[in-house]
Formats: sequence, C-alpha cells, structure tokens
Amino acid sequence: MKDLRIVFMGTPDFAVGILDAMIQNQYNVVAVITAPDRPAGRGQKIKYSAVKEYALEKELKILQPTNLKSEEFLDELNSLNPNLQVVVAFRMLPEVVWRIPELGTFNLHASLLPDYRGAAPINWAIINGETKTGVTTFFIDEKIDTGAIILRKETSILPEENAGALHDRLMNLGAIAVVETLQAIQNDSVKTILQPAEETKTAYKLNKDNCKIDWSKSGQEIHNHIRGLSPYPTAWCEFKDEDESWTVKIYESLFEASNHQDSLGTIITTKKEMKIAVSDGYIHILQLQFPGKKQMSTASLLNGIKLSKSAKAL
Repeated sequence: MKDLRIVFMGTPDFAVGILDAMIQNQYNVVAVITAPDRPAGRGQKIKYSAVKEYALEKELKILQPTNLKSEEFLDELNSLNPNLQVVVAFRMLPEVVWRIPELGTFNLHASLLPDYRGAAPINWAIINGETKTGVTTFFIDEKIDTGAIILRKETSILPEENAGALHDRLMNLGAIAVVETLQAIQNDSVKTILQPAEETKTAYKLNKDNCKIDWSKSGQEIHNHIRGLSPYPTAWCEFKDEDESWTVKIYESLFEASNHQDSLGTIITTKKEMKIAVSDGYIHILQLQFPGKKQMSTASLLNGIKLSKSAKAL
C-alpha cells in the first residue's frame, strides 16, 4: 500500500466536506492550498475561504498563492514533497503545478462527466430538467474537466429539489468518491476511462443575464430555472406596476399547468398568494425578495405590498 503525502486544493463549502472526509479517514494532508483572503460585505472586512477556516481549525499547513506559477510558490510546494494532489472547486491549475506529484493530480467534479463540464454543473443539471446527476473523479490534464475518469457515482435529482439541497447531497457523495479514489490509488488498482473529446451539455458560468427569468418559456422550464438557482445566485426578474418597478429575486415556486386567457407575465395576487401567467399555466411564487427587504414568503410580502391588476413580471 502506497504512503500518500497529499496536497489538497479547494475554496468553498463544497470542498470542506471532501477535505473533512479525508481527515476523518486519517489521510496525510501535508498542506491545503486555498484562495487568498479578500474583503467582503459592506464593512469590507477580510474574509477567509471556507476551506481556510476548516484548515485553521484542524491546524493544517495553509498556502494562499496569488500566482500559481510564481517561483516562490512552486519552491514551497515542491518542498512539501507531495506525491498526490486532490482538487475540489478550485481554479484551473497550470501544468507546472499538476505535474508535480508522481501519483498525479485528481479533481472531483459535481457532474457525470463528460456532461456538464464547467463552472456550475449542479445548477445547470437542475435548470435543464435532468433527473439524474452525480460526481466524477478524474486525473487533471491540459484542458478543463477533460481528463481520464477514475470513478463516477450517480444519484437521482428529486422533482422539487433545489440547487442548495443537491449541492449538499453531492458533497456527501463526493466525499465517498474521493475516499474510494484515494484507496484505489493507494492499492494501485486505478483503471481510468478516457473521456470523449466532444461535449453535449455545458455548465456555463452563471451571470446576471442567464439568471434572469424568461417568462416566454414553458412553466416547467421556468420552475426548473428558479430551483436550479436557489438559494444562490438566485433567479430574478422585474416586476412592473404602473409607474413603479422592482428587481425581484425568486427563491421558490410551483408550476400549475392550465389553459387560461391571461397574457404572459400577468401577476395575479390574493391576500396571501401570487401567481404569474405563463404560456401553459401559472408559476406560483412561494419565496421571494424585494429590494431592501429580506427573503420572505409571498404571504408575508403581501402584508405590506399591494399590486394592482395591471402588474406584470418582465
């Protein structure tokens, strides 16, 4: 059995779950590499990455390079004498870094590769109405998410599951996948599968434009869009009512299929409920956020805001 000296690279909460599984299984993590500290929030206070917070708690060695090709960083990395690197939700590595360990550098990706290569695989799987997804470990190569697959683990996407809930389940599944991958590397039993060069489904980086709700789409597509972006970065649209307009975030919805004569985007409210007309029914809004307010239920919002019959979602 090989003696592993592991450098772990990761930044967000998703990576913490994987690192914790490695520590709980007593793997020798000689250092953690994570994003530099950054000012955040209104007070611009310095914020540590989730991985750094965990590494501090476990008293692990921490490196936070701004330049992954700098001589200083490479010297420090080489001095650790790692024979394996594990990457989870980090940035693209230069070849001079991922080629350092003799046993290679492997990445955990939150999709069933080759589908959903890219920055936001969890979100796009839900947005596109997939019924299954999973995690993949693979050896890093020159391109993004294209290396030889070590193993994949599949799970169903539940009908009303949002991105946050799926994120947590895939983190747990990913922890199992990474530990199994480490065991296979230790036992010299890895059998990789080459990925096809082409890709049919891409996990594009999320931005303001592709998070905006398109009310001309079918009700199921809109509903999937909302849950695929909840709780972060959140689907949004404009509400317009006479001379007022608001940029509104929508966190939770239900789709009701029906025939109706209402024009697209018409907002219909009662004292406690809100629904928006789409081509094949209505989107019921359950959780939302108006500018300057906290996220709240529709019933709570309608206690303080009244919309006229001419109100529209744009």
